Amino acid sequence: MLGNGLKSLCTIGLIGILTVGSATADSTKTQSIVDERGTTVQVPVEPKRLAAISYFATDVAFALGIKPVATTYMAAGRDPDFLLGMTKQIKQIGQRAKPNLELLSEAKPDIIVAMRRYTIGNAEQLQKIAPYVAYNMELLSESDREISQLAKILGKPERGDELNAAFSQHLAEYSAKAPKNVHPRFQIMWAGDTPWSFHTENTTASIVAALGGDNIAGSMRPGGPFGVELSLEAMLEKDPEVIFVYDSGPDRPHENNPIWQQLSAVKNGRVFYVADHWVETNGPIAREIVLREAAHYLYPDTFPKVDVRAEAAKLIPSDIQ
Repeated sequence: MLGNGLKSLCTIGLIGILTVGSATADSTKTQSIVDERGTTVQVPVEPKRLAAISYFATDVAFALGIKPVATTYMAAGRDPDFLLGMTKQIKQIGQRAKPNLELLSEAKPDIIVAMRRYTIGNAEQLQKIAPYVAYNMELLSESDREISQLAKILGKPERGDELNAAFSQHLAEYSAKAPKNVHPRFQIMWAGDTPWSFHTENTTASIVAALGGDNIAGSMRPGGPFGVELSLEAMLEKDPEVIFVYDSGPDRPHENNPIWQQLSAVKNGRVFYVADHWVETNGPIAREIVLREAAHYLYPDTFPKVDVRAEAAKLIPSDIQ
């Protein structure tokens, strides 16, 4: 027979084993979600190690007070201000269009959240590393749903709803304050000999249009792409008054075309080379800052210049800054 002391130790040991077993069971619980591939994915309940392929998941995580374990970048060595430069503290796994799967695997994520068009071709390889969720991250009409679902996955659904409600309110407030009967012609483009320009449904273009801007690239065709190539000749015919250029570095071939200097936006000094949050705008931090910057660029007499880091600091909980 066991003595009382030994019995107590055995009881404590058994409780310890059961406790560990329960913790392990909880950590292996999953939830079923359908991503924007239309694929059903089993993801962990409240995953702890998020890897982001694109800035969207990093943006959402920061707004929720969570730090991912890995993220891609837009340009090497550039840690964006809209994320307070905090990406330098996170494992870098390559450029968003070409993530390094070996580095990703080293980060030991328990969930991967990625941009669909850059990763759908290697979805099977990603899924072998960790459950893989893909979002389009292209249109403003998708933004609320993407934020809401990811916030739910990360265990903070109420905060996701709050972020969506706040943006809806801010968009309405800025739109109401914008000058009426003024509709500046605008264009949002990637640099190039034949610039790629974004239709109004694209997230950044939707925000600028909501502020009263008139997008020279027009609307998407049903089922068509979210952008279109516009030659410099076509740009001159439509003559944008404000141009936003996604800035990917010093290579700006469009500026070498003599037509560029004839555009109203160029002649009037209203070409703005915009940062990474204009490229990946579907996250809660990025779209709030784009809203404020777009309002200022369109109507500088009505809306103040924006301090991107100051605005980001309001949206990222201080305990992870």
